[in-house]
Amino acid sequence: MLSLLIVSALAFLLSLLNFLTIRRVRDIPATINKKVSILIPMRNEARNVRDCINTVMAQKGLTDFEVIVLDDHSTDDTSALLSEFKEIKTITGQSLPQGWLGKNWACHQLSQAASGEILVFFDADVRLRENAVASAILAMGSWDFISPYPRQLSIGFIESIFQPLLHWSWFASVPLIISQRFKVKSMVVANGQFLVINKMAYLTAGGHAEIKGEVLDDLELAKLLVTNGFSGNVAEGSDVADCLMYQTPMELFSGYQKSLWRAFGGLAGSIFVALLLLSTGPLSLILALAGSGLAALSFILILCSRTLSSIRAKNSITKGIWHPVAILIFVGVLTYSWIGKYRGSLKWRDRVIS
Repeated sequence: MLSLLIVSALAFLLSLLNFLTIRRVRDIPATINKKVSILIPMRNEARNVRDCINTVMAQKGLTDFEVIVLDDHSTDDTSALLSEFKEIKTITGQSLPQGWLGKNWACHQLSQAASGEILVFFDADVRLRENAVASAILAMGSWDFISPYPRQLSIGFIESIFQPLLHWSWFASVPLIISQRFKVKSMVVANGQFLVINKMAYLTAGGHAEIKGEVLDDLELAKLLVTNGFSGNVAEGSDVADCLMYQTPMELFSGYQKSLWRAFGGLAGSIFVALLLLSTGPLSLILALAGSGLAALSFILILCSRTLSSIRAKNSITKGIWHPVAILIFVGVLTYSWIGKYRGSLKWRDRVIS
C-alpha cells in the first residue's frame, strides 16, 4: 500500500512541476519574418477541409508563408473541396512505397515540396486561433522544434473522460524541464497534431525518411531530432489550438488501437504500465472505499494531479473523478491494440499497418 502512495505522490509532484514550468504557447500577436511552410496531410478529410483551411488562411503575423496540402488518394469529397481554395497549393500523393506508413510518407512529400525555413505540420482536425502559428514560432525561441499540444475536444461521454487521460499520461510522468535541459531522448514528448520544426534541423536529422515505418511518428521524429543534437519538446498549446480527433467511441478505439501497442517499448512495458495504472486508479479507489487511509490518500493525490493537468489543458476538472473508469477503458484499448498487432490486423485510413 505504501508503494502505491509513493507512486501517486510522485505523479502529483511531477504534475506540479510541469504545471509550473511547462512552456506555454499564448495567443498573442507576433510577427514572424522567416518564410513558413504550413503542411497538411489529408486522406478522406471531407468533413474537415473547409474549417481547417479557413483557420489556416486566417493566420496573422506571418509575413511570408505558404500552405501546402497533400491529398493522399482520398475517395470522398476531399479533392473537390480543396479545389475551392485557390490560395493554397494542393499536391496529389504518390503511391505508398514499401516500408512506409501512410502519414509518414505524406509528411515526407510535403517537406520536399516546402520552401520555407520553418515547417509547420498539423492535422486536418486541428483548429487554430488566428495567432497560433506565429505564437508557436515565437514560443519556440532557441529550440529547434516545438509541439504545442492542442486542447482535446470530445463529443460523447467515453471520449470526454478518455481524451484528457492522454494529456495527463505524460504530464504526470515526465519531468519536462529536465528533459529539455539535458536533451533526454527517452523523456521527449511530441504531438503530431501540431508540430513546428526548423527545416535545417529536420533535414539534418533525416526527417520522416528516418522513421518511415514508425506508427508513433511524432514521438519518433522528436527523438530523432534530440538524438541528432537538436532541442525541443512539447508545449501547452490549449490557448491556440483545438482538436476533435474522434466523434464516436468506435473511432476512438480504432484510432488508438493502431498505435498503443508501440507506446511503452514492448509487451512487458505495456503490462507494467497497465498494472501500474490499475493499481493507482481502480484498486486505490476500491481499497479506499474499504477503509484504507493510505489508499484514500493515494487516490486523492492522483485526482490532484489530474486536476493540474486539466487546468493546463483547459479540460473540465470534473472529468478527473472518472479516472478509474478511464483507466479501465485505456487498459481495454491497450489490450485490443496488442491483439490487433499479433493478428496482423491493424489498419488506419483503410491501410494495413502491421
